[in-house]
This record gives sequence, C-alpha cells and structure tokens, in this order.
Amino acid sequence: MSEQKRRRFTAEFKIEAVRLVKEERISAERVAQDLGVRTDTLRSWIKAAEGRAGLKATDIFPGNGRMPEMEEELRRLRRENEILRQEREILKKATAFFARELR
Repeated sequence: MSEQKRRRFTAEFKIEAVRLVKEERISAERVAQDLGVRTDTLRSWIKAAEGRAGLKATDIFPGNGRMPEMEEELRRLRRENEILRQEREILKKATAFFARELR
C-alpha cells in the first residue's frame, strides 16, 4: 500500500477555487475535478470563505495548510494540561494508598 503525501494549497489557490464556484457559477464538483482536489475539501474552503468577503486571502486561510500559531499552542497546552491532570490523579491515589498502609 502506498502512502499518499498530504497536498498543501496556498491561500490564493483556495480563494481562486472559491471564486470560480461563487462568482463564475461553476459547480463545486466541476471546479474540484478541474483543479484536482476533493469536492468535500473545496466545500470546506467555500464554508470558510463565506461572510469574509473583502479580507486578504491569508486572513481567510491562515497558515498555508497549517493551523495558526495560536491554535497550535492552544492545542499543545490543552494536551499538556490533560497529562498534568492525569498525573495529579495518580499521585492522589498513591498518597491515599500509602496513607492507609502506614496506619
């Protein structure tokens, strides 16, 4: 089985694809096929661009395929927080266990 490498698209590419669907009135299926992207991917770009007319492409699609820096940090901190909670619970249980043993 071959592993497919994840493709990355520039913000400008995404904006142009959305423009073809919205302004040129070409079906999302046709645009996706012509550009070689999945239809559901194009639909997610359309949804992200809705209500954001007038913004720069990089404001609508920040990060060029990566999460914005703040979101990345938030995800990392949430993961770290969950690990710390688990460690705290283990220490609580260990403390209770040893307190019973000393009686």
